[in-house]
Amino acid sequence: MSVVAWIAVGSLAAWGWLLLGQGFFWRTDQRLPRREAHGHWPDVAVVVPARDEAEVLPLSLPSLLAQAYPGRAEIVLVDDGSTDGTGELARSLSERHGGLPLRVVSPGEPEPGWTGKLWALRHGIALARADSPEYLLLTDADIAHEPDSLRELVAAARTNGLDLVSQMARLRVASEWERLIVPAFVYFFSQLYPFRWVNRPGSRTAAAAGGCVLLRTEAAERAGVPESIRQAVIDDVSLARAVQRSGGRIWLGLADGVDSVRPYPRLADLWRMVSRSAYAQLLHSPVLLAGTVVGLALVYLAPPVTLCAGVWGHNAAAGWAGGLAWAVMTGTYLPMMRYYRQPLLLAPLLPFTALLYLLMTVDSAVQHHRGRGAAWKGRTYARPEAAPDR
Repeated sequence: MSVVAWIAVGSLAAWGWLLLGQGFFWRTDQRLPRREAHGHWPDVAVVVPARDEAEVLPLSLPSLLAQAYPGRAEIVLVDDGSTDGTGELARSLSERHGGLPLRVVSPGEPEPGWTGKLWALRHGIALARADSPEYLLLTDADIAHEPDSLRELVAAARTNGLDLVSQMARLRVASEWERLIVPAFVYFFSQLYPFRWVNRPGSRTAAAAGGCVLLRTEAAERAGVPESIRQAVIDDVSLARAVQRSGGRIWLGLADGVDSVRPYPRLADLWRMVSRSAYAQLLHSPVLLAGTVVGLALVYLAPPVTLCAGVWGHNAAAGWAGGLAWAVMTGTYLPMMRYYRQPLLLAPLLPFTALLYLLMTVDSAVQHHRGRGAAWKGRTYARPEAAPDR
C-alpha cells in the first residue's frame, strides 16, 4: 500500500478505538443520576466569582435569586475588582427580584501565587463557611439556572453519596461561529475526560465543569481547596482531582437546566476562550504539544485529506479507509449536535473545526513562550499550573 493509504488505515484504526475504547465519550446520556426527595434539606451557600460581568448578570443572577430550594440557601457574589459596576448591579438586581439573600463582597487584588478566579472563590468560600453550610454551589456569573436546579443538584448528591456533582452547562449557540465551534468544545472535552470514566467508582479519571459545581463543604476542607489548587488555570479539573485524591466521590454530566448566557459572536472571542488555557492543559510541554498536533492531524485531518487523495489519485485503499474514518468521526459527533439542537448536516465539518482548535492550541503555546501566558479579564498568568500534584 502507499503511504497515503497507510495514513488512512491508521486514522481508521484510531477511530475504531475511540468509538469503542474511550468510555463511549461520544454519547450524551450522562445526566443527573437518580434523585429522591428528602425530609431535611441541608444549608447551601452559592458562591459566584464575578469580574466585569455587568453584561451577563441581568440574565443569570435573577435565576439564582429565584431558586425554589426547600432548605436554607444564600448567595455570595465576589466582585473581583470589576470596573463596570458589577457589584452595584448585583445589589440592584437583588432588590428588584427578591428571592434568596445576596451578599456582595470584594477580595481585593490576588496575592502572589493565586489565579484570579480561585482567589475570588477563596474569599467567597471563607465567608460562606462562617455559617457552616453543608454544601457549596460554585457557579460562574454567566450561568443561568432553572428554578429547580439547586434542589436537583443537592438531591442527586445526597441520594448517591457524592461529594462533588458537576454539570457541563449548555453553552450558548447562536452565531455561525458558535455553531461551528461550541459543540466541538464539549465533544473534545468529553473525549479527554470521558464522563463514564469520571463517574465510575474507583476511577482515576477526574474532571468537572467549573460553571456548575456542587461541593460538599467537608470534602472541600478534606481536599484543602481552593488553597491546594491556587495556581490552577484549569481550575475545574484541578478541583475534581483534589477531591478525588482525598477520597471523595465525584460525578460529571451534561446539563438540561443549566445554561451559559455569555455570547461568543466572533471567531476572535471563541479563539481567546480556547487559547487562554489550551497550553496549560498540555502542562506547557513542547513534547505534549507536538504529540497533540500530530494526533489531531492523524485523527481529524487525515480522513478527508486521504479520501480526496484516494479519489483523485485512484487509490482505492486510501479512499475507502479515509471515507470510513470520516464517516465514523461524523457519526460520533451527531449526538452532540443533537444535544445542541444544531443541523446534523454540520457534523461532517468537524475536521475543519479540529483544524481551528489545532491552530488555537499552537497559538496558546506561542503566547506562553512570548511571556504572555494565559490571559483573562485583563489579567495575565505567565506560568500557571494546570493541576498541581499533591
